[in-house]
Amino acid sequence: MSFARAIATVGGLTMLSRVAGFARDILTAAILGAGPVADAFFVALKLPNFFRRLFAEGAFSVSFVPMFSAELERNGRAAAVAFAEEALAIMLTVLLPFVIVMVAAMPWLMHGLAPGFGDDPAKFALAVDYARMTFPYLLLVSLVALLGGVLNSLERFGPFAAAPIAFNLTLIAALLLSRGSGLSAGYSMSQAVTLAGVVQLLWLAAACKAAGVTLRLPRPRLTLRVKRLFVLMTPGAIGTGVMQINLFVDIVLASLLPSGAVSFLYYADRLNQLPLGVIGIAIGTALLPVLSRHVAARDDDAVRHFMSRALEFSLALGLPAAVALVVVARPIIHVLFERGAFGPTETTATAWALAAYAIGIPAYVIVKVLNAAFFARHDTSAPVRVAIVVAFANAGLGLALIGPMGHIGIALATGVTAWLNAAMLGWKLHRRGHFDIDERLRNRAPRLVAAGLIMGAALAAAAWALEPWLAGGGSVRALALAALVGIGSVVYFAAAQALGGMRIEDIGGLLKRAPA
Repeated sequence: MSFARAIATVGGLTMLSRVAGFARDILTAAILGAGPVADAFFVALKLPNFFRRLFAEGAFSVSFVPMFSAELERNGRAAAVAFAEEALAIMLTVLLPFVIVMVAAMPWLMHGLAPGFGDDPAKFALAVDYARMTFPYLLLVSLVALLGGVLNSLERFGPFAAAPIAFNLTLIAALLLSRGSGLSAGYSMSQAVTLAGVVQLLWLAAACKAAGVTLRLPRPRLTLRVKRLFVLMTPGAIGTGVMQINLFVDIVLASLLPSGAVSFLYYADRLNQLPLGVIGIAIGTALLPVLSRHVAARDDDAVRHFMSRALEFSLALGLPAAVALVVVARPIIHVLFERGAFGPTETTATAWALAAYAIGIPAYVIVKVLNAAFFARHDTSAPVRVAIVVAFANAGLGLALIGPMGHIGIALATGVTAWLNAAMLGWKLHRRGHFDIDERLRNRAPRLVAAGLIMGAALAAAAWALEPWLAGGGSVRALALAALVGIGSVVYFAAAQALGGMRIEDIGGLLKRAPA
């Protein structure tokens, strides 16, 4: 599978997942709104998701995939599968008791996760109950991440990229069931989180079997390969999870604010995650095994090519996404979420948070590429040092801004420190001689920035002209938002073409192959 096709596969399926996720969020906003029950559920969902992104899909994936790919390249499929089985056995041995202890200790953990909830005993009790139902999802999704890593290394990117669709559809079904039966929506959704993990695991197991891989469960042993995996994972847990650490800090700080702040940040982050998933995750997922193979083969020309094209692709799509979410944040939130229990006040508060988060979108996507350059070289210790600095900077800036700006200051701190993360990673790669980009990227990057600014001006004018329709109801405002998206897309790609930031043929051929 070509690099472009891999990115298109992961990005396309991620987009479908995000569409399903938006449908889920629209239903959640209409039913739960942004009150105490919603706050409690979002905190309960954040806890297993934090560990999932930090360890299962973070530290584990970025350590496991390069090792599995190298084993596959050097010793063949049988040796690589044996390594995966060793990792599976250790993963179950570690995570099963961890999940049991965390569920039992949830009342004490909640004081650290959402200290502000302690002032509202009812909301605190709900958050504890919901979190006990959602936390077993961590074990299931960790197994999903292992099977997904195997499939990605075999260049079968589709099944793992499609797994989140099952998660969103399961939660949508729970919401609809609770609405029709009179059950508590918070409890139904919390139970559905773990059920969704079961569905995802069965899906990935079937995909592995179709790929000719069926993992056995051997006796847990700390083999040399497993020890090496743990050595890489320890710093990688922080290095790859800086964004998750920042979002975790956001929740802690938001819990100290009046009711609704946690929900405002949640809904804003959901929209912020769309370009990060479609662009950042797609590029990072496709780039890591490719770079790992070329680094192992010491093919410097191919490494330079794929790094440059990945960064070019990151800028070409990350910049306009950020500009659009900053300029038209309010119309987007209004059209997608303002209905039922989610009113104009919630729309305004969430829109400001979205604009603040979106400032960091290009940086988040670039970080995915730069981290892959470290991880492909089995270096997870360098990003950890950067991550520690960034995490402290985010917490400090958030504390400084929360007083004058409330929840908006929390989001702004996260967006700003994303650029600090990218700058520090780039500088470290440059000092080691690994940040070697080609002339094409140096020439096109400023032209893409200019095209993004032109698009921003056009969007601001279009939003002003379409204001009567955006403020309307039903399908009228949805069509007006679709018109905004269309205008922004046409203006951006036309400007990028005119300025030389990209060519029409690049859209089909970008990242297609490395130079001979």
